[in-house]
Amino acid sequence: MSAGNRVLFDAPGPRARRRTRVLTVLSLLGLLALAYVVVHQFAVNGQLAEDKWHPFTRWGFQSFLLDGLLMTLKAAGVAAVFALPFGALLALGRLSVHRSVRVAVGGFVEFFRSVPLLLIMYVFLLAVPKTGYTFPVFWQLVLPVVLCSSALLAEIFRAGILALDKGQFEAASAIGLRRRQAMRLIILPQAIRLMVPTLVSQMVSLLKETTLGYVVSYPELLNRAKSMGAYTHDFVQSYLVVTALYIVLNAVLSQLAHWIERRQQRAPRAGGRGAGGDRPGTGAEDRDPTGLETVALKTA
Repeated sequence: MSAGNRVLFDAPGPRARRRTRVLTVLSLLGLLALAYVVVHQFAVNGQLAEDKWHPFTRWGFQSFLLDGLLMTLKAAGVAAVFALPFGALLALGRLSVHRSVRVAVGGFVEFFRSVPLLLIMYVFLLAVPKTGYTFPVFWQLVLPVVLCSSALLAEIFRAGILALDKGQFEAASAIGLRRRQAMRLIILPQAIRLMVPTLVSQMVSLLKETTLGYVVSYPELLNRAKSMGAYTHDFVQSYLVVTALYIVLNAVLSQLAHWIERRQQRAPRAGGRGAGGDRPGTGAEDRDPTGLETVALKTA
């Protein structure tokens, strides 16, 4: 088990591993039994009949759902582009040396972490237009998602930064780097590397939050499934197809997180091999194990 995992919990012993394997097998058997019961009930009630699934073989219905999928990806992608840097800025604000900034940013983060996303969407849909300004439907969905997701991301970034050894700041200060330079060049790159799996998991949540687009009549994937079910009178089939699409999307994002994590583990660390690095005691990592001197030379 890696050191990063041991931070979260102790390594299980032989008895704990046996219990985990037994519980895993029992859980899988229970899920298989539940799946069998569900499929059997669908078959008994005629929900697996070929005529109920035939509309999904037509290109018109497929393109209708694919267009909803693209709209979902568009909303989630734009929300992520804004939420990630905004969340990082909020995290830096919560770690500011100025108390007024910490209090103001902390209040913003705690407010949007506590208020449900659905309520924020109703504010943009019903309350904001009364001020004389109306956002387009796309932004009525994206802006609430950005506000709520950035507040959650701010806590993720802050936790990642605080998880690093405080000696990083002290070492950076010792070689003449200011706090802002240390944060940008040393702390944030290491923190982001630790947070990649968590950030991708949050992107999965952000993707699922776009399903609330029905509130503002945004034509995302789930809204398209609802419309298709109303047209074909086969709601079960429509929602099952959309569920499968969401599972595929989330699986792709999860695999992306694993790929990035593996790639980062293989990437060379700061203070890589230099001249004569093949001999112990002569490489750059031995002269500058933290890589701080290299950063200082680059910023000089």
